[in-house]
Amino acid sequence: MFKFPNFNKLVALAVLLSASAFASVAYANHSWGNYHWARTANPLSLKLADNVSFLWDSYLVTASSDWSASSVLDTAIVAGGYRGNCRPTKGRVEVCNKTYGGNGWLGIASIWIKGSHITQGTVKLNDTYFNTPYYNTSAWKNLVMCQEIGHTFGLNHQDEDFYNVNLGTCMDYTNDPDGGIGGAVADDPSNEHPNAHDYDQLATIYSHFDTFTSAFSKAFSAPAVSRDDIDTSDAKERGREVRKSKDGRSSLHERDLGRGNKIFTFIIWANEGITE
Repeated sequence: MFKFPNFNKLVALAVLLSASAFASVAYANHSWGNYHWARTANPLSLKLADNVSFLWDSYLVTASSDWSASSVLDTAIVAGGYRGNCRPTKGRVEVCNKTYGGNGWLGIASIWIKGSHITQGTVKLNDTYFNTPYYNTSAWKNLVMCQEIGHTFGLNHQDEDFYNVNLGTCMDYTNDPDGGIGGAVADDPSNEHPNAHDYDQLATIYSHFDTFTSAFSKAFSAPAVSRDDIDTSDAKERGREVRKSKDGRSSLHERDLGRGNKIFTFIIWANEGITE
């Protein structure tokens, strides 16, 4: 009778390999549901409306350039019209900074959805924290600007643990955005820009075409609640909590507006206890 002297080892190896393969798939899959901007061809041309102060302009330029390195995206910075209040505009993303108060969050990104299509988005950067010495750094500003804009394309976080090793992407939570000494390990990579997994995920999200474009499209019915009545910087306006990050704080909210319209809001939090 043929014997398998190393059968247990083979089984263990197979299980390990299967787990590794699953982990790789899960790691690479960080889309935000099935949400995407409708378009009839690639690259998607999307306008980022500049409502930020001059202190943030260079970070918006960097983020726009970084994300436009994707084969399926072509972002352009245009003049905004909502400095401070950051009302959404159909067909584009409004990017804003303001002293939103000591509410705990560094940045929030919201997208308005009709079915599976993104119709408009906002990014809000909280200068209440970015005006403090701890957060008033290029590394923190690059991370948060890049991450919040990334959400408006349909990207999720790659990781929501602030204290583990950096993944080398702005779509990763961290307490050490520039990497190196001071992080989880001495050779942590920087989390200030997108990485290859982000570009691969975008290619997957935008691998099919639609029969219309939701950038500057008027093909959608009006939501049950006026877009101007909703301020996602206000916790009461964000709707139900969908998910918490590993530190127990909410990272994703959903508000149902009716008639197939929803708002999803992602949050990146300031370090607890950091006030200056």
